[in-house]
Amino acid sequence: MQKSALYPTVYVLGNGQLGRMLRYAGAPLDIHVQPLPFDAPVFDLPQNSIITAEIERWEKTPLTEMLGNHKLFVNQSVFATLADRLSQKSLLDELALPTSPWCLLKEENQWQQVFTDVGEKVVVKRRMGGYDGRGQWIVDQTNIQSITQDLYGETIAEKFIPFDYEVSIVGARFRNGKTRFYPVTHNLQQNGILRYSVVDTNFPQQAHQQLQAEAMLGKIMHRLNYVGVMAMECFVVGDQLLINELAPRVHNSGHWTQLGCSISQFELHLRALLDLPTPELTSIEPSVMINLIGTEHNVNWLNTAFSQLHWYGKEVRPGRKVGHINLAHPDKQVLILLLEKLSRELPEDYKSGLNWVIEKLK
Repeated sequence: MQKSALYPTVYVLGNGQLGRMLRYAGAPLDIHVQPLPFDAPVFDLPQNSIITAEIERWEKTPLTEMLGNHKLFVNQSVFATLADRLSQKSLLDELALPTSPWCLLKEENQWQQVFTDVGEKVVVKRRMGGYDGRGQWIVDQTNIQSITQDLYGETIAEKFIPFDYEVSIVGARFRNGKTRFYPVTHNLQQNGILRYSVVDTNFPQQAHQQLQAEAMLGKIMHRLNYVGVMAMECFVVGDQLLINELAPRVHNSGHWTQLGCSISQFELHLRALLDLPTPELTSIEPSVMINLIGTEHNVNWLNTAFSQLHWYGKEVRPGRKVGHINLAHPDKQVLILLLEKLSRELPEDYKSGLNWVIEKLK
């Protein structure tokens, strides 16, 4: 005889690594999480279900048409708003939150106005899609022709920001309006893909940045009446944070929470969706996340103390996220030794990034 479930089933649009890790996070709490590929067959959705997503956009299929427009889809309108960079940027302007100057790139004869009003160098980004360095172009007076006719109306132009470094914050909002936030995380991107995240609550400016970031992300989540985990990526320019991107979901830069925090971002998302009691988040110790990009599995990684390997079971291809390694330890010198060990076991192109992390921890 089948026992009754404690909680509604949480269906996830998308069955990549984020959906998979949501499923792992739900298991200890007896929360059944069911990631769904976009081409899965349509089914009768139980009335007490919850629908969420692991990605902002999805292809149009019978299943996504059903779930993406269903009344049980939490944050349904938010996905449409934030998936389009035009409406995302418009929201930030409406809330008077700092972001790089920008405009909709509508037509070819607009360029002089763009260079005058936005900046002499701009980043052109697709309004929809385009992530991990794809669908983006750096443009100045010398290479306007790189923007083809089909991109006009489908892109925005942002001022190119010579930032000091990049950070992100992951937080959650509950149905009663309460919020929880993780520490601001320092990130290194290479070729447009997040490769390393490092967290230490004793970083310079950490307290100041934390106050800024929590106020900004909290304002966004409240305005959208959002429920669940949201990530906000920022450029640091002096003592100012400029919002670069928003993601209405669990996020790559929050993976470190699986080992370095009292509650992971995946469990936090489920707790918020189900309105479960949740204590304040506690960052246990300095933490590092190494993204494994297009790299073959190495069993020696498992012989790294105070670490956690997540391997996604994907075919290894150049530029593809195939796994990540989390490390956490209260002694930063121990972390540095572990990073030096991994540097000997990872391909050569990881060394510069690992050196960046080590310098951050010194």
